[in-house]
Amino acid sequence: MDTERADTWIDGAELRHAIRADYDAVAREPGRGFHFHTGRLLFALLGYDEDWLGDVPERTVESFAGTGNPFRAGPLRAGEHVVDIGCGAGADAWIAAKMVGATGRVIGVDMTPAMVEKARVSAAEAPFANLEVHEGLAEELPVPDGWADVVISNGVFNLLPDKARALAEMRRVLRPGGRLQLADIIVRREVPRQALHRIDLWTG
Repeated sequence: MDTERADTWIDGAELRHAIRADYDAVAREPGRGFHFHTGRLLFALLGYDEDWLGDVPERTVESFAGTGNPFRAGPLRAGEHVVDIGCGAGADAWIAAKMVGATGRVIGVDMTPAMVEKARVSAAEAPFANLEVHEGLAEELPVPDGWADVVISNGVFNLLPDKARALAEMRRVLRPGGRLQLADIIVRREVPRQALHRIDLWTG
């Protein structure tokens, strides 16, 4: 088995810059059209319950760009603490905040400033006070040790060059017995080594 780290295949800073550029556009120009689905259509394609979206602000809905549905692994429970890694404009974090209720808490983390700003505006207008959004990296989560009952993420793990470090961070913030609910892209065939050096293939 090849144990060479992904950050030897590609420059992590360059990759983050390219990803931020892509998702900055999704935040600022959600109707522009992208090589991936976004918004309300994507929620339908991924099997989200329409009732979950009832009060999610349109600014958040329109910039949704996930790859799956982390809630298919099971609903969140009242009172749970949840971290949403790569929360984007905050749609999954909003849904999570409603699921865990007033006794629970949700921390959304994203590395794209425009997405963080959008998510924070929506959170400030929410009819609940248990959601906060921070700018940060999956590999350096701004969350205390053992704080979370659940870590969710949607379409982010595939973009991380250092997956081992990100998984270590997830483990750090989870309490003993906590769980991961990740939705992401699965590659069924080995990726050619030369492709691992191409930024456009990582981001698209």
